[in-house]
Amino acid sequence: MKHYIFMGALAACMLGSCGGHEGHDHEAEGEAKEAHAAHADEIVLTPEKAQAAGVQVEEVQPAAFRSVIPTSGQVLAAQGDEATVVAAVSGVVNFTRSLIEGTQVSAGMALLTVSSQHIQEGDPVKRARIAYETAKSEYERAAKLVDKQIVSQKDFNQLKENYENACIAYEALSPSKDGKGVAVKSPIGGYVKSCLVKEGDYVTVGQPLLTVTQTRRLQLKAEVSERYYAGLKSIVSANFTTTYDDKVYRLDDLKGRLLSYGKSSGDASYYIPVTFEFDNRGDVIPGSFVEVYLLSEERQGVISLPVSAITEEQGLNFVYLQVDAECYKKQEVKLGMNDGCRVEVLSGLKGGEKVVTVGAMHVKLAAAGNTIPGHTHNH
Repeated sequence: MKHYIFMGALAACMLGSCGGHEGHDHEAEGEAKEAHAAHADEIVLTPEKAQAAGVQVEEVQPAAFRSVIPTSGQVLAAQGDEATVVAAVSGVVNFTRSLIEGTQVSAGMALLTVSSQHIQEGDPVKRARIAYETAKSEYERAAKLVDKQIVSQKDFNQLKENYENACIAYEALSPSKDGKGVAVKSPIGGYVKSCLVKEGDYVTVGQPLLTVTQTRRLQLKAEVSERYYAGLKSIVSANFTTTYDDKVYRLDDLKGRLLSYGKSSGDASYYIPVTFEFDNRGDVIPGSFVEVYLLSEERQGVISLPVSAITEEQGLNFVYLQVDAECYKKQEVKLGMNDGCRVEVLSGLKGGEKVVTVGAMHVKLAAAGNTIPGHTHNH
């Protein structure tokens, strides 16, 4: 009897010991799951790999940020920096050099000639030269006789006037070096923007032949919707981007200034023009269409990030926070105004957090191949 009691007690102890062990294992397993969940949203990227990928981080700090009106526009040549060359006489066009769009020219350079040699009216250069030489000869002869009162002062003055007028008419025609027609010269130095005639074309007096542009100063003409009219008076500058490169052009960096903004919309549109002028550093193509970010008054205490820091997934915007030297975390953010360079963050970030601003795509790719079990990060 005692033997059976002893065996029963021993079995109870063994069962109790087994149950306690199972409880301990479940508790440890729960802690492991919690630890794994705590690290599940972290992305491991060693400093060496981050440096090789060009990853850069910026500490978020509230600062000044200008209000933005996004719109579109066009880059135009500034007034005075473009000249249209016209024909001084009627005749046939002969090019003295190869002229295509983009050809560099200097002020006073002969670009082409217009000849009337084989036209019914005759060569105006020859007619002007004959009239000039005749008037000059009569004037010089009268100048020798006026003191002797052989020619009256009145007649002398008339001959002098005829000579001066003939001189002006002849010099205005700018005869070519070979004497075949009138030389057409560039009034300014710059580049050929467009050539409106071809070899052998017949042109009339005043007909445009080509356009020369200096492109030293350009104009940015933005078209703004009427609903933004109230905010136009506070516009101070602008940024813009082109379709042919990824660069953001800041008028503040290009000696830009606001010229004017329209006080009403056009008859055929609902848009109001806003015009700026800026230096062309050689990168901007006149005539190109651009995306424009009109900048107005500053707002203080705004959190903003470079546009390169933002990634998008299924219509949502995310950034990557740096938790420590080798740990990153994806964070959803809501965005506000965008000036082309930086974008306002309405929610999702607070001051002091470190955000990946360059190389965010590399961190995103690293997230797809991350394995957390070997991670020993301590909070």
